[in-house]
Amino acid sequence: MTAINLQVGDVWQQAATHISKITSGEIISLLKQYGIMPQFMREILIDCAIADITLTTEETFKACQQFYQQHQLKSDADLETWLVLRGLSREQLDHIITRNTKLEYFKQGNWGNKLESYFLQRKAKLDRVIYSLIRVKDIGIAQELYFRIQEKEQSFSELASKYSLGSEAETGGLLGPMELSTPHPDLAKMLIASQPGKLLPPTRLGEWIVIVRLEKFIKAQLNESMRQRLLNELFENWIQTQYKQLIAQ
Repeated sequence: MTAINLQVGDVWQQAATHISKITSGEIISLLKQYGIMPQFMREILIDCAIADITLTTEETFKACQQFYQQHQLKSDADLETWLVLRGLSREQLDHIITRNTKLEYFKQGNWGNKLESYFLQRKAKLDRVIYSLIRVKDIGIAQELYFRIQEKEQSFSELASKYSLGSEAETGGLLGPMELSTPHPDLAKMLIASQPGKLLPPTRLGEWIVIVRLEKFIKAQLNESMRQRLLNELFENWIQTQYKQLIAQ
């Protein structure tokens, strides 16, 4: 390996020189080379989507105040320091803030009235469960453990810690809360069909023999955080479709 004598302070100077020499024709090539072309195109799509949205003076002021509070910018000095660290001007920051607000208006305007139906469509995967799990590879061991738990000779937690071959052994077999989209699909079906406290007999699941007990079933609620999550999902689905159509041109 060739020895490198470049001083740490020299790197930014070389970068500054390099940037000053980049032509507009090279920018697209560099975006592809650095793997950030998809993000660049995404931002272009967003700009086009929100181009016709305008904010009132009051809406702009409110958006700025929320941003300042979120980033704990309590004075002009705080704001100036924040801008300098990021190489932004005040005008550029205002653009960023209003752009985000316009994007939220765009989401609400296009999918806000579809959230209830989309929630019902997704609900089966959004419900959450807490359950206990033991997994082994020997059916004989699984049956023995099942009967010990059933006869209350030993607790599920004790046997899971000692015999389960997965990471759940560290928590006494207890897993969750997690959405039903997370476990193996067949395991999710077992949990949906079960009742809290019911011990399910040994069942083959892929390479494992599992013993499962549903501890708690938590129904998904269409609260504010869920509405925002689903709104973002619908937007992401849309923008991915737009992106695929764009690159296909």
